[in-house]
Amino acid sequence: MKDKKPSIDGFVPRRGGTQLGSASSGQSSPSRSLHTSSNSARQTVGAARPNREIGRVDISESLRDIDAELPKDKDKKLSRRQRKKLGIKKPQSRRRRIIKWVIIALIVIILGIVGFLGYKFISAGDKVFQGNIFDIVQSEPLKKDANGRSNFVVFGTAEDDEGGTHGGANLTDSIMIISVDQEKNDSYMISLPRDLWVQYEQTCTVGNQGKINAVYFCASDDGQDEKAGAAALQRKAGDILGMDIQYYIHLNFTAVVDAVNAVDGVTVKVESNPKGMGILDRNFDWKCNYKCYYVKYADGEVATMDGEHALAFARARNAQGGYGLAQGNFDREKNQQKVITALREKAMSAGTLTDLGKVTKLLDAMGNNLRTNVEKKEIRTLMKVASSTPSSSIKSLSLVGGEDGDLVTTGNLNGQSIVRPAAGLMNYNDIRRFIKQNLNANPITREAPKVNIYNGGRPAGAAQTESDRLSDEGFTVGTIGNAPQGSYGKATVYQINKDKTASAKKLAELYGVTLKTETPPVSVTGETDFVVILGVSS
Repeated sequence: MKDKKPSIDGFVPRRGGTQLGSASSGQSSPSRSLHTSSNSARQTVGAARPNREIGRVDISESLRDIDAELPKDKDKKLSRRQRKKLGIKKPQSRRRRIIKWVIIALIVIILGIVGFLGYKFISAGDKVFQGNIFDIVQSEPLKKDANGRSNFVVFGTAEDDEGGTHGGANLTDSIMIISVDQEKNDSYMISLPRDLWVQYEQTCTVGNQGKINAVYFCASDDGQDEKAGAAALQRKAGDILGMDIQYYIHLNFTAVVDAVNAVDGVTVKVESNPKGMGILDRNFDWKCNYKCYYVKYADGEVATMDGEHALAFARARNAQGGYGLAQGNFDREKNQQKVITALREKAMSAGTLTDLGKVTKLLDAMGNNLRTNVEKKEIRTLMKVASSTPSSSIKSLSLVGGEDGDLVTTGNLNGQSIVRPAAGLMNYNDIRRFIKQNLNANPITREAPKVNIYNGGRPAGAAQTESDRLSDEGFTVGTIGNAPQGSYGKATVYQINKDKTASAKKLAELYGVTLKTETPPVSVTGETDFVVILGVSS
C-alpha cells in the first residue's frame, strides 16, 4: 500500500519538483482557455506562463491589507490617515449638508438684493445726478467756497399740485439754503422768504423787479430750461446772503410726500405762535372733502405725520381763518426746516437703511421727483457727509426773531404785500453780515468782536487805516478817535469782554502785546469788547 500524502481539505499537495503554476508531471491539464476581446489574445488557465512566475513579493502584496476593515458601516473607525490612504471620503452628516445649502441660499439671496439695490441706485442716480454713470465709483470732494463750505439752494415748485391752489406752477414756494462743512461735519439751514423783493437779471412777464419766488420762473422760461432757472436762483440767493452757492436741488411736492411715506412717516414738533394755542390751517380741508380739519395740531411732538400731512404742515400759514402761525410765511419756513430735518434723520436711521422696501421707495422718490447739479462722482462724499453729521450739528438760522432782531420785515409795494430787508429795499448788508458771522469758519467772525480804535500819537488817519485792517480780520469797528496824551508803546490793547478768547488771541498776535484788563483811559460806551490805542511807531 502506497503512503498517502497528508492533505488539507480541498487541496492536493503538489509533487516534488513542480512549480506553482506549472502542470503536474504525468497528468494532462484540462483545456481551459481564457479569451479576451481579441482572438489573438488567448491563455490557458493553469498553464505555465513563460518568463512570468509568481514570487514571494506577489504573495506579500496581495496579503498586505487582508486585515483591513472595509465594510461601509465600519469605515467610521478608520483614522483620517487610513481614509486618505484608502481613498475613502467621510460622508457628510445631514445637519452639515443642510447648513451648507442654507449658506449657499443666503449668499444667493444677498447677491440678489445687492444687485437689485445697485440697479435701483444706478437707475435713480442716472435721473437725479449729473455725469457719467461709471463716475459713481469715484469719491470726489464737494466743491467749496473760500471758507471751506459747500452750499446748496433747495427749492420746490408746484407743477404736481393736485389742489391747484395757484396758477404759478413754476413759482418757487420754498427756498432754503443748506451749508455744510464736509471736514467738520456741521450744517446750517437758512430759509429765504418767497415774497422777498429783488431785482431780476432780465425782464420777464412779471417785469424786471418782483418777488424772489419768480426768479426761477423767469430764467427758466416757465420751467422749460431747469438748469438756467436754477443757476439764476443760485446767483440771486448768493447775492442776498453774501455766499458762493455751488449746487441746487430742485424737488416737487410728490418728492416730499413719497419720501416721507417711504420711511413710514416723520415725527415733528409743533410749536405754535403764540405758544400754547396749537395751529390750524383750513386751506387743505378739501383733502378730506371738508369733513375734517386736515391741518390741526396741538403743541408738542406729532408722531407720526404721513407724507400728505407733512407736506400740508410745511405749507400751512394761517390760511382761511386759521391760527397759531402769527408770522405767516416766516412760521411756515421754520416748519419746512423741521420736516426736512425729521425726514433726513429718519432716512439715515438704521431701521430705514436695513429695510429693503424703504430704501427702494426712497430711491424711487428721488429718481422720479428730484433733480440736482451734484455730479455722480460726488455722491459718495455727499452721502458720507449726510450720514456723519449728527442732528445736534444741524443749526437753523432765521432772518427774523434772532439776537440781531428782525433782518427782514413785511411791507407793501405797488399794492403787493412783500418782504424786504429791515435796512431798506434791496439793502442786504445786514443779512450778509449775519450770515458771515454764523457760517464763516473764522472763529473771530463767529465771536463778532466789537473794537474801538484810538490814535495815541501816530500821524492823522492812522486809526482809520487800522480800522480797515481789523475789519478785514473780522472785527466790527465802533468808535474811531484820538486818545489822551500818554505813553502807549507801539500799541496798547484793553480787553473788556473776557469771553471772546479767539479775538483776544488774535489782537495779541497782531500787535505783539499782552492784553490789559484794567479800565482804559478812554470812555467806553455800548457793547465794546476791546479798546486799541495806537502808540508812536518804532
